[in-house]
Amino acid sequence: MPGVAPPQTSRRLLAVRTWPALRIKGVALSRAPRRPPHRTHLTSPARCGALSSSSCPEQKQYPDLCSPAGMAAAQGEHPPLYKDASAPVEARVRDLLGRMTLQEKAGQMAQIELSVASPRALAELGVGSLLNGGGRPPFDGASPSDWAGVVDSMQRLALSSRLSVPIIYGVDAVHGHNNVIGATIFPHNVGLGASRDPELVRKIGEATALEVRATGMHWTFAPCVAVCRDSRWGRCYESYSEDPEIVRSFTTIVAGLQGQTPADHPHGYPFLHSVRENVLACAKHYVGDGGTHNGINEGNTICSLDDLERIHMKPYPDCITQGVATIMASFSQWNGEPLHASHFLLTDVLKGKLGFQGFVVSDWEGIDHLCDPRGSNYRHCIAQAVNAGMDMIMIPFRFETFLEDLVFLVETGEIPLSRIDDAVERILRVKFISGVFEHPFSDPTLLDVIGCKEHRQLAREAVRKSLVLLKNGKNQKEPFLPLAKNAKRILVTGTHADNIGYQCGGWTIAWHGDSGKITPGTSILEAIQKTLQVETEVVYEECPTEATIEEENFSYAIVVVGEVPYAEGLGDRTDLSIPFNGSDLITRVARIVPTLVIVISGRPLVIEPQVLEKVDALVVAWLPGSEGMGVTDCLFGDHDFVGTLPVTWFRSDDQLPIDIRGANYDPLFPFGYGLKCSEAMKI
Repeated sequence: MPGVAPPQTSRRLLAVRTWPALRIKGVALSRAPRRPPHRTHLTSPARCGALSSSSCPEQKQYPDLCSPAGMAAAQGEHPPLYKDASAPVEARVRDLLGRMTLQEKAGQMAQIELSVASPRALAELGVGSLLNGGGRPPFDGASPSDWAGVVDSMQRLALSSRLSVPIIYGVDAVHGHNNVIGATIFPHNVGLGASRDPELVRKIGEATALEVRATGMHWTFAPCVAVCRDSRWGRCYESYSEDPEIVRSFTTIVAGLQGQTPADHPHGYPFLHSVRENVLACAKHYVGDGGTHNGINEGNTICSLDDLERIHMKPYPDCITQGVATIMASFSQWNGEPLHASHFLLTDVLKGKLGFQGFVVSDWEGIDHLCDPRGSNYRHCIAQAVNAGMDMIMIPFRFETFLEDLVFLVETGEIPLSRIDDAVERILRVKFISGVFEHPFSDPTLLDVIGCKEHRQLAREAVRKSLVLLKNGKNQKEPFLPLAKNAKRILVTGTHADNIGYQCGGWTIAWHGDSGKITPGTSILEAIQKTLQVETEVVYEECPTEATIEEENFSYAIVVVGEVPYAEGLGDRTDLSIPFNGSDLITRVARIVPTLVIVISGRPLVIEPQVLEKVDALVVAWLPGSEGMGVTDCLFGDHDFVGTLPVTWFRSDDQLPIDIRGANYDPLFPFGYGLKCSEAMKI
């Protein structure tokens, strides 16, 4: 999902963190009453409704909103079938769909931003889903319990609608619950791809799901299963690899987020194992987002259908087999046709050939891109997208116009009612399997898992397994690493040595990320200081003077350089040199002091031959997240390096895009390269 700006504001010129605090009129942002945890497991379409809600205190306080029995008693009638938790999911879907007006069906297809949520939107118009765009908090400094309180308040409004259909709340939890201050921030996908460890990624999915659930949210817009073929793309760090088979192997995160499907689970049917411990996943961005011409974000992927299936579509069948509940369409085009309007790819291929039975959601204002100027002919955009097979529209602001236009298009026959029914069936199916009808509110007993020790230890393991050692010593007989812990005096320098924000990258607290101590964590400098023996003097200067370099008599230097955080199109770059004159800093230090260079980036950067020649060791740490101790675990020999390059490390920008199968493949470091301290040869 792209970064967002308030209506009528250019999102590309706006820092998300400067937005005013959120105000939602007429909504009490209070916490839900405490209640015991629920451990119901949802394992098949026939059993998905088998949830008991009798022990929930919310039921006692809000019987008209939460309890089917209480609601029926108040009306003097038997509860409708869709409120019967023991009924099969498909029977519940048909029953609820049959009770809905066209306007209520349209409401279920609408996803709106939290900032425009209101009693009218949720209680009267029955909007089906909320999200907070680009990491925007409900208000500055919101705690995890604050987040949960806001989501619960929105849910109460939804449950006061005529049919009491709950919302599902979506969030961009793409490397941990990265919108929430204090959550565990895991390495971005490109680093995880270097680990070649699908089981580790599954565990990260489990940890992320728990932290998301703790804030009352039901759905994450993850995983990104793009196959990045050009490092100039601003989202390449969201891709596990340039190799589709490696990306396929990491679809295990779907099982981590949603739970493991049983052997007899129907193919393509959405799945959720536990209403308490798992969240709905969203495979994205379907399809070809990583293959656009010149790596331009939201650009055009020019290839045959065979290549589209062989490269970019490859991970989706694996996600569908694991019961992924939702799939997000890509902003990009395939041979000039926008994915948001492709009936062939959304309906014929995804829902037909691949058998996907969950729902397809648009990207942020994605349907607006179907006309020029964007959104100018909104009815045309709606008709194009919905008729192509889009089920839920991430509007996110002008929802009243969307609902009016969608109803008009159905009433005039431009969109068949059967298409609306199919979309809403899919949305309701996912809602019923999610358990949100029975357990709509957050579980405050989960709040302690956010940023807990166990999750941070898992993130630390992920960091050390993601590191790739590219050079170790100026000759194989004299390795430079591991570094001595008892050195007399060392120099730590560089823009990225003591900056949690840079270390985490984009999609952290704000859409495009930020600089500084934006969330709790351990910087690389802090990790070095904790690892070295007490007698070692650590001199830190972000940009050292010549006098410091020449006169301090250092045992060695650690130079940490890299990219500033970015997201999406803000990260599209044709010049991939190290920012902040990083090469100059490396050269100044390395000509005098034995030097280790650590690169913090979401992709390979240009390292000139004369720079590489001067340094004694080179490590790429990607965007490691909040746990800097994972870096020092390998630098000082407590663990060896195991990571290998998930993407080709090119020599210069003019080699891009670089293809491992190409006749002129001549990288600085090839795909799959990586060294160990314990071995002279590459992994």
